[in-house]
Amino acid sequence: MPSTPTGTPEPGRSPVARRTVLGAMAAGAAAPGLLALSSPASASPTGTTSSAAEAAASVPRSRSARRQAPLPGGGDLGPNVIVFGPSTPGIQARLDQVFKQQESAQFGTGRYAFLFKPGTYNGLNAQLGFYTSIAGLGLSPDDTTINGDVTVDAGWFNGNATQNFWRSAENLALSPVSGTNRWAVAQAAPFRRMHVKGGLNLAPDGYGWASGGYIADSRIDGSVGPYSQQQWYTRDSSVGGWVNAVWNMVFSGVQGAPAQSFPNPPYTTLATTPVSREKPFLYLSGSDYRVFLPEKRVNARGTTWGNGTPRGTSLPLGQFYVARPGVSAATLNAALAQGLHLLLTPGIYHLDRPIEVNRAGTVVLGLGYATLIPDNGVTALRTADVDGIRLAGFLVDAGPVNSRTLLEIGPAGASADHSANPTTVQDVFVRIGGAGAGRATTSMVVNSRHTIVDHTWVWRADHGTGVGWETNRADYGIRVNGDDVLATGLFVEHFNKYDVQWYGQRGRTIFFQNEKAYDAPNQAAIQNGSVKGYAAYKVGDAVTTHEGWGLGSYCYYNVDPTIVQHHGFAAPNRPGVKFHDLLVVSLGGNGQYEHVVNDTGAPTSGTSTVPSTVVSYP
Repeated sequence: MPSTPTGTPEPGRSPVARRTVLGAMAAGAAAPGLLALSSPASASPTGTTSSAAEAAASVPRSRSARRQAPLPGGGDLGPNVIVFGPSTPGIQARLDQVFKQQESAQFGTGRYAFLFKPGTYNGLNAQLGFYTSIAGLGLSPDDTTINGDVTVDAGWFNGNATQNFWRSAENLALSPVSGTNRWAVAQAAPFRRMHVKGGLNLAPDGYGWASGGYIADSRIDGSVGPYSQQQWYTRDSSVGGWVNAVWNMVFSGVQGAPAQSFPNPPYTTLATTPVSREKPFLYLSGSDYRVFLPEKRVNARGTTWGNGTPRGTSLPLGQFYVARPGVSAATLNAALAQGLHLLLTPGIYHLDRPIEVNRAGTVVLGLGYATLIPDNGVTALRTADVDGIRLAGFLVDAGPVNSRTLLEIGPAGASADHSANPTTVQDVFVRIGGAGAGRATTSMVVNSRHTIVDHTWVWRADHGTGVGWETNRADYGIRVNGDDVLATGLFVEHFNKYDVQWYGQRGRTIFFQNEKAYDAPNQAAIQNGSVKGYAAYKVGDAVTTHEGWGLGSYCYYNVDPTIVQHHGFAAPNRPGVKFHDLLVVSLGGNGQYEHVVNDTGAPTSGTSTVPSTVVSYP
């Protein structure tokens, strides 16, 4: 297992180097690992476009007209959903064309989804750049086989994979050309419902720095080699082996996972996931598109698709309003009020009012990183306190006018029991700044009980445009007010105050990755009363029951390296509030932690990027 860093952070590195430094501690081990992967794309269904629906919706009504004409369901998926069949010509050329455009477009406006009809595809290498998703259209990953690769590498960033965000692979079987597929990603890059008939290498070519990542409902027949990956969460999957660990590797419900051994090596392993429900996905039934809704599992282990037809229900595309960029929030809300679900095709959606999801069982599914931008300080999306809402696969990008909240799951005071049919929030990512000035007081608020937040990255940008301590001000990342909420794969970074605040009872988090805000100008700017700095993860003083596994917080105060952070985690000291496998890390000595949780745990050690750990608290 690699144990030495691949590089050493330099004091005063610019914020744009933040991921560079974060990777500096990633162990670089030479090992076999091969390149790229492949995928095809290029056809679309026919039907009424949402732009036509928008036009129809905007026709003025006469005084006697009491009701707007119904909005159509289904329709064309638009120009940025590129659909391939096994006989489609020019698949590799189309993949390469989009990759060339998206490879380094970290804050660009392009958004793409490649969809592969069931069948076999030979000799492809689908390299994925920013805001690019690839997926099969079968009910099982094995329905769509690529004899080739689906590759993420880091040539665009000189072999540094720590900024390989916002891309995804889903529902495909891969037979890698070299026997090993390369998936060198960082945050917001899920690998879901995949079958790799070989190994999986999570490091870039050359084994440079990497900071990921997330796998769910997948089977990797060979070994997974994280190599330089600093942290990783794998859920409800099967692996043929796991090669090494750097700081924080967490597994729940994974067949073949390494045994519990934190902190040496830093493996946190739960035999099962307490509650899970896989992300909805688009598939083809004959020539018709449908959306499959996997059922909830309790104490889950292994994939959902290995033994026969997956369990769940499906909806025809005709029950979805197929939204296209440029559609108004009023039209989206009219579609929801009419009883339709939402399918957000790739692109950017400006909102002058919140999307209101009020009906039980509503699905809001994004393709190709559809992006919601709230204008004039509104909330992007909020839900009612009802059963079974599913939000999945989109990005919320804060606007230049401060939003009090960006995403609200349930109204304040929500109290209904949703244990039988919870709301799920999956691959929903939030960004404040980076693509331009953005501001929000609290990014995500979870009020509804039993909500499952399954893989999110809530990020106050530390690089890009519109970035500065006050420029992209965002005090709080996630606030959980609801009881019985479960987070599986929680990535929250760089907020001006608390990154996570948890006030609900019986909350649980499996895997947490955090960096404190790099750009704090001085100690006074982060002072929290008499406490030095705001904890990354704060459990409310009134909470009596809470539990977390595999939680890590890192600091890199590069503007003022003398800043001291009292602890990464703060919680009531009572028996019902439990933590397992905690760590804090000072990246190259830029800032220091005095403790890990409350007043427990050793301080970080000078300029050496070595985690300080607590195995069990209290």
